[in-house]
Amino acid sequence: MKLLTLLIILFAAGAVQAQETDGTDGTYKKRVLESTEVDFLMGYYSQDGDNAAVTGGKGTEDLLDIAPTFIVSVPLNEDDVLTVEAGISAYTSASSSNVNPFDGSKPADPFQASSGASSSDVWMHGAGTYSHSSDDRNQIWTGKLSLSSEFDYFSLGFGGSYTRLFNEKNTELSLSGNIFLDQWSKIIPYELRSFESGGSGLNSPLFHQYQITGNTDYSPKFDGLDGKNRNSYSAGIVLTQILSKRMQAAFLADWVLQKGLLSTPFQRVYFSDYEDSFIENFHLADDVERLPDSRMKIALGARLNYYLNERVVFRTFYRYYTDDWGINSHTASIEMPIKLGNKFTVYPSYRYYTQTAADYFAGYNQHLSKEQYYTSDYDLSEFNANQYGIGLRYTDVFTEHHIWKLKIKSLDLKYHYYERNSGFKANLISFGIGFVL
Repeated sequence: MKLLTLLIILFAAGAVQAQETDGTDGTYKKRVLESTEVDFLMGYYSQDGDNAAVTGGKGTEDLLDIAPTFIVSVPLNEDDVLTVEAGISAYTSASSSNVNPFDGSKPADPFQASSGASSSDVWMHGAGTYSHSSDDRNQIWTGKLSLSSEFDYFSLGFGGSYTRLFNEKNTELSLSGNIFLDQWSKIIPYELRSFESGGSGLNSPLFHQYQITGNTDYSPKFDGLDGKNRNSYSAGIVLTQILSKRMQAAFLADWVLQKGLLSTPFQRVYFSDYEDSFIENFHLADDVERLPDSRMKIALGARLNYYLNERVVFRTFYRYYTDDWGINSHTASIEMPIKLGNKFTVYPSYRYYTQTAADYFAGYNQHLSKEQYYTSDYDLSEFNANQYGIGLRYTDVFTEHHIWKLKIKSLDLKYHYYERNSGFKANLISFGIGFVL
């Protein structure tokens, strides 16, 4: 349905002709966007590791994801632009398949993906952004509405921004705000479902079908989860300044407040003061992840771009992040676009990241049952990470080449390799092509 809507907008946009028209002062002014532009993006992502949160911090993190996205920007008139985005993310996940590790053909094991329904899913998203620019192009207002959903999650988002250029456009100040209203379906680990809200417990068919080893009197702490909503509120400010003919700087600040169910319902936790119970090779959960119902995040950052010569540009970035869960992090990155002639640019990049652990994190089977909050999600652990990237971009300002009636504006191909000192590794290949109608 979303793709059909997108195609209707795309073909309707072809009737919009770019031209210079009269401004309010009787002079000619140029359109903000001359012609309809279409971007197609495709990403392929893979990861692996041994610390799956679904199985309590121990188990396969193998995941594959393919994500195609269309973005269409339509000039409604000389001042206004409508941008529509629609995409899907189709993934297979070994860890999420173990929400129910007992529905596969092989013995249940945290390092073995189950073949059940939870082993794959599709995340869908769509967004529309309306942008209006003032006659002098020194002010820009935007409004945005977004929707996304997958098997256990639905999100509605809306927000906007205001941008002001002054000092002969050498200085730019941008303010933004967003609200996301999310809802969980609260899918919990399979072995805990009969214990929710005082259920029948060991009378579940699961425990009739399989033999429990270890502690045969399996008695988890789990008694359900409160709430199913998660609301997020964010505000941001960006100040950009041209410092010289060769140098540009930007300063960024972001604030986020989250309220509601912030833990993931199907992520297991194991207690070191509970006797272990197993079915086949699978450790039965003692409880699910439990985290506070509020979280405040603050991030401060800076960018510095330096134009070395007509061939080489340096782009640097630094960000400091902190939240009230105890995580502090530092991010530093550098990218160096190098022009290879008039149309091709290669851009190597490097990013370093380090963070402290959340107050509520402990590894597999290391929590105590008396704790109020607990998680074994290694995204909330202490770790360092390195990311190496290389990209190639083709730009044709004259759009000499075509695909059907679409004029090719640009082509991008990127590869990133990411690794943590915990053993987690990931690869990302992304492709993008931009068209002008």
